[in-house]
Amino acid sequence: MPVVTESPYTQEQIKVWLRGLLTLAWADGNFDDDEKALIAAITEEELAPELDFEHFEPVTPAEVAQLLGDDPHVAENFLRMAVMVALADGVYSVEEDNQLQALCEALNLQDTCLTSVRSTLYSLKPENAAVAAGLRPPTNGKIDPLKPAREWLDQLDVHDPRLARFVCKLIPSQCPFERDVVLFKKKLMHIPPMCKINPLYDQLVGLRFRALSYLADDCGEDVTALL
Repeated sequence: MPVVTESPYTQEQIKVWLRGLLTLAWADGNFDDDEKALIAAITEEELAPELDFEHFEPVTPAEVAQLLGDDPHVAENFLRMAVMVALADGVYSVEEDNQLQALCEALNLQDTCLTSVRSTLYSLKPENAAVAAGLRPPTNGKIDPLKPAREWLDQLDVHDPRLARFVCKLIPSQCPFERDVVLFKKKLMHIPPMCKINPLYDQLVGLRFRALSYLADDCGEDVTALL
């Protein structure tokens, strides 16, 4: 039987948190209005059914800062999960980087992690290829330029069942081949075949495992359907 767990976040914080993550998922512009409405409905009805969303429009950095910016720990935890969402499809794009940089500035957080993640920056649009090349930091002979990002992302813990369910739906349990993530017979996102060699793949898998463990051990939920 599910256990009632006390979340450290308010209802309004969870609302803006989920809207922020979906805004990142849509940053590449690969979803039309019907697909966005479907994803919003899944979030509202399945992942966080107790929340009353009056609307589900993409969130602005100012809205995120208003509800999550007072506590640096909360703000940084949100940014960690937002970076994970940006990496979930195997491609870190210029559009996602722009969104994350704006969130970082609004939350008054250092962009050290983003600088590290930009080592994997890729442009989905030819017109942004030069922008991506200019944003990638020089390696300066570093053996692992992504080490700061790995250590920072590994500090993310999940302490809310709604966010845990979102993570488990977003990150597939396995992706050995190219595939689409489908919910209710509708495509949520496309996972390229390169995800297995995504340099931050272990961080994604680790986050999914922590989310599953939290739901099963702390919340007492049956996670069979999420495996």
